[in-house]
Amino acid sequence: RKGDVRLALASTGLHTNGYSLARKLLFDVARLRPESHVPELAAVLADVLLQVHRSYLKPLQSLVKADSLSAAAHITGGGVTDNLPRVLPKGLAAVIDTGSWQVPPLFEMLRRIGSVADADWRRTFNLGVGMIFVVPAKKADKALRTLARGGSSDKAWVIGEVAAQRRGKGRVEYR
Repeated sequence: RKGDVRLALASTGLHTNGYSLARKLLFDVARLRPESHVPELAAVLADVLLQVHRSYLKPLQSLVKADSLSAAAHITGGGVTDNLPRVLPKGLAAVIDTGSWQVPPLFEMLRRIGSVADADWRRTFNLGVGMIFVVPAKKADKALRTLARGGSSDKAWVIGEVAAQRRGKGRVEYR
């Protein structure tokens, strides 16, 4: 519904997003190797690329049990741009506050190496956002507390809200 709040949980890396483009940019364009230590990432490239895809099952179950969940979007191929609209009724849009989290260095590095346009970058990669939960505004604080108590490896944060879709605008608006 209009006014619902969007809560995000971090990804642990690329997950299933954009490996073909990442491979091309990192290995073909930048000429890096899996064993390359990349100061920008403070790690060996293979270790960064092979981060285990985290499970969001426990946080999801905790919100269902607390009766605080309206919808959930797993941010996989298509990024936030393509995945979030799948849980929105017609006429509504997701407003995303791009300043609500820091995009991990790997994604910034990929954008820089490939001079990737923002729209393509957001559609190809998860940019550090692995799951977005939609919760009623009046239950947002409860949902945040529930997620914090659930022992999640990181904190959930408010990433945006649901608003009426503006004429001529997409289903996801980045601000």
